[in-house]
Amino acid sequence: MSRKNFTIPVFIPELACPHQCLFCNQQKISGVQKSPSEKEILKIVNGHLQTIPSGSKIELGFFGGNFTGIPQNDQKRYLKLVQPYLKQGKISAIRCSTRPDYINEEILEILQNYGVKTIELGAQSMDEKVLQKSGRGHTVEDTIRASEMIKAFGFNLGLQMMIGLPSDTKEKSIDTTKKIINFGANNTRIYPTLVIKNTKLADLYQSGHYTPLSLDEAIEWSAKLIKLFENAGVTILRVGLHPSEGLIDGTDLIAGPFHPSFRELVYTEIWREKLMAIKTDQDAIEIKVNPKELNYAIGYHAKNKLLLKEKFKTVKFVTTNSLKRREFKVC
Repeated sequence: MSRKNFTIPVFIPELACPHQCLFCNQQKISGVQKSPSEKEILKIVNGHLQTIPSGSKIELGFFGGNFTGIPQNDQKRYLKLVQPYLKQGKISAIRCSTRPDYINEEILEILQNYGVKTIELGAQSMDEKVLQKSGRGHTVEDTIRASEMIKAFGFNLGLQMMIGLPSDTKEKSIDTTKKIINFGANNTRIYPTLVIKNTKLADLYQSGHYTPLSLDEAIEWSAKLIKLFENAGVTILRVGLHPSEGLIDGTDLIAGPFHPSFRELVYTEIWREKLMAIKTDQDAIEIKVNPKELNYAIGYHAKNKLLLKEKFKTVKFVTTNSLKRREFKVC
């Protein structure tokens, strides 16, 4: 049996970030208002370790902003703090997220020396106009350069992307996906753009100069991109923002395609496309799927099963380990 993978998230926002991305209010998105103290980090790590099943593969991730953008002494201090967990085998590796323009050889050598195995870059888009309109402060070339350096140093490369940014289109997002694949990314995250309070994007939205994707559009785009990533063997770590308290209760969210079960909605859509192509003269059908795909095949709130029942008198889903992911057999 394969070991389950877990990541212990430690959020360290870059409070003095010089870039003014239109969509960003990192404290609201992550739910973290200030950088945690060393004592708080140890409490976070130990708390997670107590709940993770033994025998699991555990990474520690420094998220919440641009880890390599904080002062170098602070980077080393945080990395030194968690070294005992690496040496004791309580965690297997460290990962961090940062910006494409915050990567150089000196930084990579520091990360390598402290056991970092994966570096995730907030690429967001591979379209220059989208990056410029979003106030990212870096170029596509910065992402290419950083990706090449990260791979050359032997790190696993993560490239995060956003959909629905200003000037974005479905075609541009598909192109971004293809370039992320071509750059050799090992993993990715897909984030639909949300309008968060106290951001420049909120001002654009309220003045009528920006329209976010609808939930249906975000689901459709994401389903298309996920299939491209999966066919290329790129691991998808997350689809949609983590539902922090401010997003769930709406206090921080102004507009945009947020749903606490966004990933399930997208996977439901992928299965809907497959299942709606079923052609048979039978009144009753039995659909066999891999156990891990059962909930997605049935669909969020049984959406796909209900659609099938409009065509067939009886619809039954059963599981079998003989089928691979997204394979199905109709009996």
